[in-house]
Amino acid sequence: MNLYIKNMVCNRCRMVVKNELEKVGIEPLNVQLGEVELAEKPSAQQMDELKHNLADVGFELIDTKKGRIIEKIKNVVIDLIHHSEDQTKLKYSEYLSEKLNHDYSYLSKLFSEVEGKTIEQYIISQKIEKVKELLVYDELSLSEIAWQLGYSSVAHLSAQFKKVTGLTPSFYKDKGMHHRKPLDGV
Repeated sequence: MNLYIKNMVCNRCRMVVKNELEKVGIEPLNVQLGEVELAEKPSAQQMDELKHNLADVGFELIDTKKGRIIEKIKNVVIDLIHHSEDQTKLKYSEYLSEKLNHDYSYLSKLFSEVEGKTIEQYIISQKIEKVKELLVYDELSLSEIAWQLGYSSVAHLSAQFKKVTGLTPSFYKDKGMHHRKPLDGV
């Protein structure tokens, strides 16, 4: 049996969810971003406790098919952008279709209907948050960041960054404008 959980965006989230499962006596076989595989079906009481405990720490059980697909799209994008090193030649539409076993047009339409923005806008938002993170770390040049995140040029990255944040990457970095959003809030 699988449970689907909203707002899981990092390894720390996986650890927190695993702890919450164990607190209510549910033994997870595998905890991934947004999805938990269980050995056996939990009791109604365990599920009620888990729902309450997860809400207390910022997570939510997802019980609709559409909700699960949306959360999977978000988790695939987050995992790719924030936990992968190289996206240079990647077509997101093909990657998402392959990972989720659905036609991209279906995924795109569903995402837009539910989230009120396109998958492309969501990807751009996540990429900009990753750029902010990398700028703050100050270990890579803007050229290296652009290459790592699959931008065609520094100019393209800079234009997109300014469009989303209202600031140039260098102004953001140099002026200490380090305001980042939590990934589940992007």
